[in-house]
Amino acid sequence: MTRRLPLPFGLAFRRAKLLPLMIMMMFGSAAAQEQRKLADTVADDSATSIRSEELTGRPDREVQMERNVEIMRGNMAIDADSVKYNIIDDRVEAVGNVIVQKAGGRFTGNELRLKLDTGVGYMDSLVYKLLRRNAQGRADRVDFESEDQATISSGYYTTCNGPDPDWYLRTSKLTLDEGAGIGYARNAVLVFKGVPVAGAPRISFPLTDERVSGFLAPTIASSTTSGLQVTTPYFWNIAPNRDVTFFPRYMAQRGLMLGADVRYLEREFAGETRFEFINDNKLPGETRYGVSSRHNQVLAPGLTLATDLNAASDDFYARDFPLSHVWARPGLNRRLLNQSVSLNYGAADWNGAVRLIDYQVLQDPRALIGVPYARLPQVNVNNFHYSDSGLDLTMNSEYTRFVHPTSVQGDRLVFNPRMTYNQWQRPGYFIRPSLSMHGTLYNLDRSDASMTAPARWLPTFSLDSGLIFEREATFFNREAIQTLEPRVFYTYTPYKEQTSTLYPRFDTSESDLNYAQIFRENRFVGNDRIGDSNQLTLALTSRYLETSGAERLRLAVAQRINLADPRVTLDQNVTAKTAAEDILLLLSGRVTNELRLDANLQYDQTAADINRMNLGAFWQAGPMKLLNAQYRRDSRNIPGYPFTNFELVDLSGQWPLSQRWYGVGRVNYLIDQKLFGQSLLGVEYLADCWIFRAVAQRIPTAAGLVTTHMFIQLEFSGLATLGANPMKALRGNVPGYQPLQQPQ
Repeated sequence: MTRRLPLPFGLAFRRAKLLPLMIMMMFGSAAAQEQRKLADTVADDSATSIRSEELTGRPDREVQMERNVEIMRGNMAIDADSVKYNIIDDRVEAVGNVIVQKAGGRFTGNELRLKLDTGVGYMDSLVYKLLRRNAQGRADRVDFESEDQATISSGYYTTCNGPDPDWYLRTSKLTLDEGAGIGYARNAVLVFKGVPVAGAPRISFPLTDERVSGFLAPTIASSTTSGLQVTTPYFWNIAPNRDVTFFPRYMAQRGLMLGADVRYLEREFAGETRFEFINDNKLPGETRYGVSSRHNQVLAPGLTLATDLNAASDDFYARDFPLSHVWARPGLNRRLLNQSVSLNYGAADWNGAVRLIDYQVLQDPRALIGVPYARLPQVNVNNFHYSDSGLDLTMNSEYTRFVHPTSVQGDRLVFNPRMTYNQWQRPGYFIRPSLSMHGTLYNLDRSDASMTAPARWLPTFSLDSGLIFEREATFFNREAIQTLEPRVFYTYTPYKEQTSTLYPRFDTSESDLNYAQIFRENRFVGNDRIGDSNQLTLALTSRYLETSGAERLRLAVAQRINLADPRVTLDQNVTAKTAAEDILLLLSGRVTNELRLDANLQYDQTAADINRMNLGAFWQAGPMKLLNAQYRRDSRNIPGYPFTNFELVDLSGQWPLSQRWYGVGRVNYLIDQKLFGQSLLGVEYLADCWIFRAVAQRIPTAAGLVTTHMFIQLEFSGLATLGANPMKALRGNVPGYQPLQQPQ
């Protein structure tokens, strides 16, 4: 028996169990008994909802639905003009404007065959769209292999919008595994602007932001030291907290370099190791390598282990391989490679550490640098005692064995107890007296007969005091609080002869005069020299604070006055300080949301000249709109200090040149030498689904030597990048640089 319902209706059922119950109310009691028997034989709990304007068929076997048919099962929805539903097999046959939405994708075609309970079926002549990646394409056929996986035959994939995409990936088979978040393409050809630009028999790419194993897009670069370079990385996602990236790189002038980056992160330990090696064609028979490894581990509560090991095969490794992945680690000095192991312990009132520290120096024959002392070992023990009465006691001690291949070496033991009274401080003022004793004991070997290094005990008294005044004010028409903070710092240390014929210089240098250092008791950094002092430091600071507490502007002036001429120097040939030292001026702050200023001056009253000057303005008008300008000057001429007596201008920025073109660059110019330093110039193009970058970088790699790199990159959104990646160079050279982002 068939019935025709010529009006819109909807029904919900669990496969065949609830469908007969809904139909029995429409077809009468005779049919109800038959449908009840059928319902008892069906045991599937998959909920299904159907809507259509017309339904015909046998309720116990199959129904035919016409016009505006909608079927929903779990996270899957089917729309079509006409659908035949086999209730027994749970199978759908749909024709006419068929739309299937499942597993984050939308598939539109003319004909569909699908089994609802398994999600297995196929669709012909379709257009598809992946909602999470904003990707789309066309294909002759799609085979739904499960609820999460679909294979597209003879189709293309793109993240561009519109019927005529700028780029697409043409494939013979494309498998979209939403469960694993990976797309697999066979016989893939990447077509850009109608021109095939790359191809591979098999590639994979992510469908989500999750990490997946597979080959990364190759990078192509060029440098004057190694020629054309092609790198094909492979990323191995071992686990969510472990991965390895392999970096095979072919260099036209040097050969094949093999390298890897290993990372791991556990609850108790974490680390990263980068290494690479090559049989350099320019040096036949010689294997060259670079290694950089860091590891941190918690051994027990309060007890940690840290290692930092870096090495290179030869002095010229950093010069010859400036694009090495070993140098990608931030803060790694390319000429002074640190090698250290440290065991640290910390408790509530004391801490300690045992360290082994050495260095590998990569020497440049035209610009030699000094070899620092190795510390084998260095042991620190520090104790703290803070009382409610305000009297704080600290004890810092250190033992170090200094080792050097050519210079004086030996042992040094340092004791530095300190007593500070912190009770005299309130929100509007503070007075902080402190008394300390610095004791140093040496045991030297391989020294001159005159270098006796006698025991040295020197007390130091200091008194730090200041006032804090506040008043309501306005800053660029915004409510603010202005402070006025005078500060007086006095320190006294008696004189003791410490010439280079008596005491060695293991780790000591004179600290740079700046606003932070001017309030230190010892003008030297390190423990081999304790500067005599009878000096007064005067400072005045004013700040503008918004009601939220954000600091908008800081102005400060400070000067150190020597009440007695200091006599201790690093070298007998260096003149001691004058009575009134240079005046320091400081200005810094974010004046507006767009403009940040940073300036400091060091004025020499004796010469009536500015010894040092650093002026900077950083303006960010909006996204990808920034300009940076810095001027630096150092007119001092201090023997042994290579970074003095220079004047330079540093300009950098990122700015839109047109609707889609952006310029980015940096110019570093040494005025006195009339030379360009590290510089960069590039352009970027932002399309709807791809980005183009072309960047040239100039890097001084050794004395009188300059290396030029070219980066050309095409980034296809949601797929991969082709060419050399300039992002590290852009971020390192342009403060505030923002990568171009595709519109969402």
